[in-house]
Amino acid sequence: MLDNNLSPAPDAVDLSLDCLRDIALRAGADDVGFVSLDDPALDDQRRDILAGFPFARTLISFVVRINRENIRSAARSAANLEFHHSADECDDVARRIALALQARGVRAAYPSMGFPMEASRWPNKMWLISHKPVAVAAGLGRMGIHRNVIHPKFGNFILLGTVAVDIVLEAHAKPLDFNPCFECKLCVAACPTGAIAPDGHFDFGACYTHNYREFMGGFGEWTETIAEAKSARAYRAKVSDAETVSMWQSLAFGPNYKAGYCMAVCPAGSDVIGAYQADKRRYLQDVVDPLQKKAETIYVSPGSDAEAYVPRRFPDKQLKRVVGAPFRPPTIEFFLSGLRLVFQRGKSTGLDAVYHFVFTGAERRSATIAIANKQLRVADGLVGASRLTVTADPETWLRFLRKETSLVWALLRGKIRLRGDPRLLLAFARCFPG
Repeated sequence: MLDNNLSPAPDAVDLSLDCLRDIALRAGADDVGFVSLDDPALDDQRRDILAGFPFARTLISFVVRINRENIRSAARSAANLEFHHSADECDDVARRIALALQARGVRAAYPSMGFPMEASRWPNKMWLISHKPVAVAAGLGRMGIHRNVIHPKFGNFILLGTVAVDIVLEAHAKPLDFNPCFECKLCVAACPTGAIAPDGHFDFGACYTHNYREFMGGFGEWTETIAEAKSARAYRAKVSDAETVSMWQSLAFGPNYKAGYCMAVCPAGSDVIGAYQADKRRYLQDVVDPLQKKAETIYVSPGSDAEAYVPRRFPDKQLKRVVGAPFRPPTIEFFLSGLRLVFQRGKSTGLDAVYHFVFTGAERRSATIAIANKQLRVADGLVGASRLTVTADPETWLRFLRKETSLVWALLRGKIRLRGDPRLLLAFARCFPG
C-alpha cells in the first residue's frame, strides 16, 4: 500500500540520505540508489542530463519490479501488457518522488521511463537521461551480456527510473563490487536474431530491426511501404493482415516489442535463481524452450548477419526481409558515430583494410575507419596508410546512403572521388547492410 501523504510539515524538512531513501520507497520504488552528477561514471552522460535539467546535482535512481511470468510468456500480448503497466507505474513513482521533494522546497524533475521521448531529435539520441548507466553508478545493479541491468535481488526483471534533484548529498551508494550476471548464455540461446554473441558482442542492428519493428525506424519503413503501394492488393502482397493489425495495436495501445527474450530467460538475481539452480533441465523446458520453439516472424535486414543466423538456428521461424533503414544518417557526424551500431562482423570476415574518408564543403570532416579481424575502429583524422580514400561532398554522400542518388552519378560528377581499390568500397558496404 502506497503512502499518499509523503510530505511532512514545512518545519520538519530533512534531506538526509535516509530521508530520501524513505521518500522513494514510500513512493513505490522497490530499491533506490543515489549518484552525484559529478561522478566520473557519468562523464559521458552529464552534458545531456544538464541540457534537460540544468539544476541537477544529484540523481535518484530507483527500480520497479515487474512480473516475471508475464515477461516469460510466449504470448507477446502478456509480456507487452506488463511492460506498459510497469512503465506507467515507474513514471508514477518518479512523479511522487518529485512532488514530495517539491513540497520540501527542492527542485526535482524526472524524464519518462521509456516513451514519450524527444522525437524531434530522431535519429539522434531522443532520451533525456540514460537510466542504465545511472542505475549502475548508483549501485543498483550491473550490466549483463544481454545489455540489461541485473539487480542483485530482482535480477533483470525491473524497470528503471531517475529523478534529477538540486541537492548535494554527502554520501552516495557505491557501484556493486560483483556482477550478478554469471554468463549462463541463456540470453544467447533465446535471442531469435543472434544479436547477442557468446563472446559478449552485441549486434544492435539485428535487435533493432526485429524487436523495434513497430516503432521508430520500423514504423517509418511501414509507412513507406504504404506510400509506395500502388493499390491495396500491392500493399497486402508485402504486409500481411496480421502485421497490419499488429501495427494498429501498437498505435492504439502503445509500442509493442517483438521479443525481449533475453530478459525473459535470465535466471540471475537472488529472488530468481532458485528455480534454475534447483532443476536446470526443467528451467530450460519451462522458460527457454517455449520461446525458442515459438512460431513467429523474425524481421531482418537483407544481407545482415541475422539473415544468415535465423534459418540456421531457428529453421521453424519465418524469416522476413525488411528493406527499412535503421541507418539513414542525417549528418556526417551521425554516419561516423552510428557505424558501430550497424556493423555486421560476420560480413567482414577476411577483410583487412583501412579507409580514409574526407568530407568537404559545409560539413568538413576527416576520419579513419579500420576493419580487421571482425573488429571496427573509427578515429578522427587520417591515421596511417589507407587502402582506399573516399573524398565526398557531405550532402551527396548522405543522399547516396539514403539511396536517393547513385554512386555512378556521383562519381561522374566528381561529387564522390575514390583513390585506391574501388572493390574495397563494395566490401565496406557489405559490413553495413541497409
